[in-house]
Amino acid sequence: MSPPPETVPFFSQWETPDMTLAVLADGAEVALRRDALWENSGARTLDEYALWAANICGMACLKMILAARGQIVPTIELARRCTGYGGYVVTEGSIKGLIYAPFVSFVKAEFGLEAEVMTRVATSDIPTILRRSRFFIASVSSSIRWPEREPPSKGGHLVLVMSASDEGFRFHNPSGHTGATQANAVLAPADFDRFFANRGIAVSI
Repeated sequence: MSPPPETVPFFSQWETPDMTLAVLADGAEVALRRDALWENSGARTLDEYALWAANICGMACLKMILAARGQIVPTIELARRCTGYGGYVVTEGSIKGLIYAPFVSFVKAEFGLEAEVMTRVATSDIPTILRRSRFFIASVSSSIRWPEREPPSKGGHLVLVMSASDEGFRFHNPSGHTGATQANAVLAPADFDRFFANRGIAVSI
């Protein structure tokens, strides 16, 4: 039996979850060097943490999926392992990813998760997707944390959608800036649609 959405553990992409506004104000590499909990990420050094943490919303979503079945794996350990499958491309001081197809191979091989890359997904399709898959990792604008604002673009950030209906979409946002925009955030379908880039990854556990 899958856990109900409300009981899926939340994890931020920063080890100290309330650092989002500092990251936005000062930049990730500056702000995250002040994260006293950085070692919990699985990073070997503070430099590694400061480089990676702004790029691991997808790994935070995966950490939450794994935690829903009782398995806790640090985010940067996940990122390092995913990179071995091509899920990230790392060059000097730069990280490209998450790349969806290698991620699907990674979670199948390492954790036995069934996952499927999905494109051209209408917001109205997500309830149907969640009837056959436990989770949907959705590509959205990171400004989804401010639903009253118009996003500058769609995509570029990932959130973990756990339930969806005409009444609302419930999701965990790894870079939410308040409790209400982090764990079990809820938006009306029309509001979610304004941020959604019509692609993502369906995952079953």
